[in-house]
Amino acid sequence: MYGYASKSLKIDLSARKTEIIDTPLDLIERYIGGRGMGVALLGKRITLAHDAPGMPLIFASGPLVATDAPTSGRSSVISRSPLTGTIFDCSVGGKFGTELKRAGFDLIEITGKADRWTMISIDDQSVVIDDAGHLAGKNVEEARTLIDTRGSDAVIGIAGEHQSAFSSIVFDGHYLAGRGGLGAVMGAKKLKAIKVKGSSSFDIFDPAALKASREEIMRLLRASQAVFGELGISEFGTAALVDLIHSRRMEPTNNFRQTFYSGSTAYSGYNLKNRYKAKKTGCMGCPILCKKIGMNGEVMPEYETVSHFGALNDNNDAAVIVEANRLCNDYGLDTITTAATISCFAEIEGRKLNPDELPELIREIGGMTTERGRMLSYGSLRYAAAAGKPEASMSVKGLELPAYDPRGAYGMALAYATSNRGGCHLRAYPISHEILRKPVATDRFSFEGKARIIKIAEDMNAVIDSLTACKFVFFAASLEEYARAVSAVTGKPHDTQSLLRTGERIYVLERFLNSLNNITGADDDLPARFFTEEGTSSENIKVSPLNRDEFLTARGNYYKIRGYDERGVPTRALMERLGLGEYL
Repeated sequence: MYGYASKSLKIDLSARKTEIIDTPLDLIERYIGGRGMGVALLGKRITLAHDAPGMPLIFASGPLVATDAPTSGRSSVISRSPLTGTIFDCSVGGKFGTELKRAGFDLIEITGKADRWTMISIDDQSVVIDDAGHLAGKNVEEARTLIDTRGSDAVIGIAGEHQSAFSSIVFDGHYLAGRGGLGAVMGAKKLKAIKVKGSSSFDIFDPAALKASREEIMRLLRASQAVFGELGISEFGTAALVDLIHSRRMEPTNNFRQTFYSGSTAYSGYNLKNRYKAKKTGCMGCPILCKKIGMNGEVMPEYETVSHFGALNDNNDAAVIVEANRLCNDYGLDTITTAATISCFAEIEGRKLNPDELPELIREIGGMTTERGRMLSYGSLRYAAAAGKPEASMSVKGLELPAYDPRGAYGMALAYATSNRGGCHLRAYPISHEILRKPVATDRFSFEGKARIIKIAEDMNAVIDSLTACKFVFFAASLEEYARAVSAVTGKPHDTQSLLRTGERIYVLERFLNSLNNITGADDDLPARFFTEEGTSSENIKVSPLNRDEFLTARGNYYKIRGYDERGVPTRALMERLGLGEYL
């Protein structure tokens, strides 16, 4: 089969057994790869607890991985989130997906629970389950000094060992499968690390057509101001967004009590680059190289991280933010939820934190070294609820909101509320319309037309995650160019509409699987603050509370466009139309 390794690896840690199987053809044809294949494989096992031995943890590549298609070096991790209880996937960079596919596997499905700390080593078709007791109790940086890091590796830190609800899996040292706590799923299986190294190749159906599609995608990338422009993410990383979001007065500040922070210039992409003499780096096969490394090896934080350890916590000390990012990576903690949970804590405490308190709180959370750290390690919603102030958690479905205040971008408000995995900016990203004006500009202070924009974006991103491409490319290119690329690789005819139909199938299946755990439309809501409190207006920009009636109307329109019932659940007719009847 062109474009795929055609083999998958199943590992049962309880029995310490491995099995190599043919990758099911039906899985490939209906779900493409990455996120889609993982969601379909997980299926009704989503009703198991995240730490049940039978809960799968799936690592999957896609058809473009290890080809010459731009940004095709990513992979997906899929399981059930301990933070939100939803189905959860992470698209992650680095070179794990490339090495996995070169080892001859499209995906790994891990079930069971080891009786001691364990490491999986994959070297082409050789798969070994080793003891990893010598790695236990060590954070990522130290653990990686004790293993062979040739090829690629996925490691959990102490936070994952302790099963923090927002612990991450760290790939190749600093690429995180973050947000929903999949590090805790790995920790529950007593799986400390996975190493993979491959040397095989696979066939491409039409190399000349793939080369042509690559050249077209690169032409569009080079013309994109957001990507390769003077102030684009290739030059300054995603922290280039700091100044843009600041100027729109929609930067979450002091736990979303304000939307403007006067000190944000200190950690803008421009200032971080000059202060740390940052150089470009990035995922295997990526021409954008949005990651930045300082002259002393400091990993420069992403936009969400600088903004949340900055404005959200009333902190303009760039050195503290860089150190907070390093600590989160080392413990294996999601930076957005860590920073947002600390900000929630400060509001409940009724005080401004000293910047020096931020690193100390991260150590307490990551290591669960204090009762306060242990309580915070379950995320802001559970912490705030235990304190009797659940309204202080700025989250949707238990997932803390990223660094775009929804009062400044109504499409983002609707996308946060309806996202299958909670308060997330990566299911749909209407900021591209409302702020970046791509592919077309829309009024950011209006819900008009946003329901359909969100639906299309959700379907598109489900496909992108299943091709395991990078979303940043789609600031410039479209599914049309990627349809040509995947057709050239696989020999199967694809176009924009066929890819969108596959994306819809994946997204609706996720929604249905969530409903099996009683996650429905009642959970599609925003914290009350956004409907009752103003943002920080200026003479020229008025940041009003969201109108709840308009929000509910937009949400109802979204359900109609999606084909959900009044409870926000996919109807039987919709499931059958999308070929998902087997899940009913």
